[in-house]
Amino acid sequence: MSDQNVRLAPPLLWVILLPAMVLLLSACATGMPTTQVRGTGDLGVVIERADGRVQIVETSGRSVLARVPGLGDLSHASVVFSRDARHAYVFGRDGGLTKVDLLSASVVGRVMQAGNAIGGAISQDGRIVVAQNYAPGGIKAFDADTLELLADVPAEYGTEGKRSKVVGLADLPGNRFAYALFDADEIRVTDLSDPTHPTTQRYAAGRQPYDGLVTPDGRHYIAGLFGEDGLAMLDLWQPEQGVRKILAGYGMGAEPLPVYKMPHLRGWAVAGGRAYLPAIGRHEVLVVDTRSWQEVARIPVKSQPVFVMARPDGREVWVNFAFPDNGWVQVIDTLDQSVVDTLQPGRAILHMEFAPKGETVWLSARDDNRVVVYDTATRKPLGSFDSASPSGIFFTSRAMRTGF
Repeated sequence: MSDQNVRLAPPLLWVILLPAMVLLLSACATGMPTTQVRGTGDLGVVIERADGRVQIVETSGRSVLARVPGLGDLSHASVVFSRDARHAYVFGRDGGLTKVDLLSASVVGRVMQAGNAIGGAISQDGRIVVAQNYAPGGIKAFDADTLELLADVPAEYGTEGKRSKVVGLADLPGNRFAYALFDADEIRVTDLSDPTHPTTQRYAAGRQPYDGLVTPDGRHYIAGLFGEDGLAMLDLWQPEQGVRKILAGYGMGAEPLPVYKMPHLRGWAVAGGRAYLPAIGRHEVLVVDTRSWQEVARIPVKSQPVFVMARPDGREVWVNFAFPDNGWVQVIDTLDQSVVDTLQPGRAILHMEFAPKGETVWLSARDDNRVVVYDTATRKPLGSFDSASPSGIFFTSRAMRTGF
């Protein structure tokens, strides 16, 4: 072809085309996403227990971003987050463990790891996700990226190789995990720093530990006891000292009330050097000095407390209740240890979650099919949104906390 046959585009056309071509080539070279880029620090999930799905929400605008279905039986579900807060690991009652990408709003991994499960935890370094199981009783460890099974630690006890239901699983420093055996009356600590060779220590706990928690500094593991008044505490810095009983006999001399719903310790409250704990079968919140672990006060409340949760600044503690008073919430002032407000946010308030810095609290009203958001300064509702039988509410700020 001769030079005189080459025809160049008019200069004006190049002015239009060249920037577009550069932008296109740049996008191809850098892998620029086609979807909107956003952070994950203000995201969370709401369990829609009736439909086996989760809602992905954001706390800044208090809105629902997406729904993710196909998560199985979520009648008792809990969630932990990856250390980068991008993925939620959802533990279902049917033994399903589902990994959800919060940015793409999709399921990126799922395993059926047991027949009956009750929650889980994630390791300090974020590499290992651990499920606690009722049937078969024990814990199982999975690779957080692939959900490949890394370790199976059965909760065997007695001479006949029976297996106990596992409750109260909590992550500890050093990629260790503490948990309680309801049927074996034990606390166990399993070291998964080398998940191919887990090692477990066993400690006598007391009658029927039903749930457990670890203090925010990772030092003390505390199991509530259903079979006796009191709690069992293990000092993880000095485990050779064994389990110490605290609050022994707190119900002594009183007729026990029917327990309509077991209280949860995982949402416990620590504020001003004191711990606020639900009393089993009593209309009280127990106040404990975290230096001596002695009871220092009891706060009468409306009914049997389920979750006792501190606002992030520790200034207030919010309490919800078991049936038949589960439409009520009370607020405790931690300065004078008294109830300062009684609210009715909706029917069947199953769970509460504070925004990361505590300016709002989100409450699931199961029987209203609503999530209600309250301003914690005024204690007035700011808004609400539809949710199918909501239960647990979990924000990604939990990714940065031990024991959550």
